[in-house]
Amino acid sequence: SLPAKLINGGIAGLIGVTCVFPIDLAKTRLQNQQNGQRLYTSMSDCLVKTIRSEGYFGMYRGAAVNLTLVTPEKAIKLAANDFFRHHLSKDGKKLTLLREMLAGCGAGTCQVIVTTPMEMLKIQLQDAGRIAAQKKLMAAQAQLSSSSAPGAAEPVVERRTTATQITRELLRSKGIAGLYKGLGATLLRDVPFSIVYFPLFANLNKLGQKDPNVKAPFYVSFLSGCVAGSTAAVAVNPCDVIKTRLQSLQRGVNEDTYSGILDCTKKIWQKEGPAAFLKGAYCRALVIAPLFGIAQVVYFIGIAEFLLDMLPKHRG
Repeated sequence: SLPAKLINGGIAGLIGVTCVFPIDLAKTRLQNQQNGQRLYTSMSDCLVKTIRSEGYFGMYRGAAVNLTLVTPEKAIKLAANDFFRHHLSKDGKKLTLLREMLAGCGAGTCQVIVTTPMEMLKIQLQDAGRIAAQKKLMAAQAQLSSSSAPGAAEPVVERRTTATQITRELLRSKGIAGLYKGLGATLLRDVPFSIVYFPLFANLNKLGQKDPNVKAPFYVSFLSGCVAGSTAAVAVNPCDVIKTRLQSLQRGVNEDTYSGILDCTKKIWQKEGPAAFLKGAYCRALVIAPLFGIAQVVYFIGIAEFLLDMLPKHRG
């Protein structure tokens, strides 16, 4: 039933995000830093420096936004894919690869309703620590190079903002469109991701089914979700880099600004080289693999069905 699908998707999203959010934060910061202003050399370096400068909970900046909106996002994504697969199937026959890809395309298109504002807010909070650290470093370097008045430079103090404050400011200045900045880039990432992910997962999961009418064991669903998720994540990572750059409202010192997808692609290619489009790919694979592995296990085990079945008994 649709309520069960929505509950399953929500539970899966909450568990997954809680487990992998620090890696996602590292991915955002690695993707946003540009040549000449690099603070982090790798995922582990980013996490270590984040803990040192911002504390353990600094790794979870922006997690509240994700935990709030990941439930409807994952619910829409998984339920929409099932919906399109059901309506694209003919008399219960096996879907062709093209129809599976069309179902994934529909799911990816539907989910951006929630994904775009969620990513928009999350990125601002995740990247704020990087920008503050960069400004502190530049201030320290300026102070050391100043021979006339050493120690005169004022310390850089980060003013922390919340998702609510960012939302209010965007709505006040730009209206609802402010929350949907980068919508085109989000579609460019999520639609191809779903086209790759859902057919690949479905076919990998079938390999573990001894009977077409019996669900695959949970570990098969988990591994299938991990493999399909990481493969799709790496495949669309260039689009994720572009989306992250476009949705970042604040820039570090001497960092480029972009007017759109084509402008962003051109500047990254010319100034940072093609390898820049793979920034954060390793982190993204580590985020998406367990996230979708957990999601598919929860979804296919059917925790929601168990909870919904218990409600009438409890009431009785």
